[in-house]
Amino acid sequence: MTAGAPEPRASFAPIRNAMTCDVEDYFQVSAFAPYIARDSWAARECRVEANMERILALFEQHGVKATFFTLGWIAERYPQVVRRIVAGGHELASHGYGHLRASSQDRAEFDNDIKSSKALLEDIGGVAVTGYRAPSFSIGHGNLWALDALLDAGYRYSSSIYPIAHDHYGMPDAPRFAFYPNGPGGLLEVPITTVRVGSRNLPAGGGGYFRLLPYALSRWMIRRVNQDERQPSLFYFHPWEIDPGQPRPAGLGARARFRHYLNIDRMERRLGLLARDFQWDRMDRVFLQTP
Repeated sequence: MTAGAPEPRASFAPIRNAMTCDVEDYFQVSAFAPYIARDSWAARECRVEANMERILALFEQHGVKATFFTLGWIAERYPQVVRRIVAGGHELASHGYGHLRASSQDRAEFDNDIKSSKALLEDIGGVAVTGYRAPSFSIGHGNLWALDALLDAGYRYSSSIYPIAHDHYGMPDAPRFAFYPNGPGGLLEVPITTVRVGSRNLPAGGGGYFRLLPYALSRWMIRRVNQDERQPSLFYFHPWEIDPGQPRPAGLGARARFRHYLNIDRMERRLGLLARDFQWDRMDRVFLQTP
């Protein structure tokens, strides 16, 4: 894989980081797949609409623009959420249709998923969709062909590779910052932010790690990337992470419970601190320099 990097940024330029949200509901996360049947989704209590209202209000309060990687399944049932994202000046991007891992699909299935979700979002939102994030960061050494498929489908960038070691995903030897996997002019891949400590990449870009670690440590890592490496950070989270009152399905394993529910009662406040402490913008503006 050729890791062609974008042109370096001027060292004096202010650093704008990219804020992103994966728009899915609590019962759709990959860790719950062994416990919640996919054919039961439609009958479950959906909480994504109310959670999104809180997130959009928080971002409006702090002047944050963000990118929302949205499931087609959600967009189809809650088109008003998609329209609120666009009306708020945020970027609408694709998270696939039904939260199927890219690594569990063959090329034909993946092509259909990324094309149909893109068309659905564009039809509802009335804007072009140029960004994609694979559910559970499920693009890695075994399916790098997916990046070619995304380019062929009309996407300009992906945020689907996480350069860490993890039991569910990860590609630790991938570049840490935005790169062109097949050379300049192709699809831009923008990994979730990590901090290099010794021979390991430590997660610094959100999700469960952001809820697990003290906020001061997360802030230090983002500042280190901004100040020492002069690179923008990429942060991500999910609407269910601000929802302590969400249902708790029976039978969950201990690891799934820990990862999903840890400190979700603190998440909304921490997002407010993050919005206060750093500059944030949409991915297309930060990495593609679109207006």
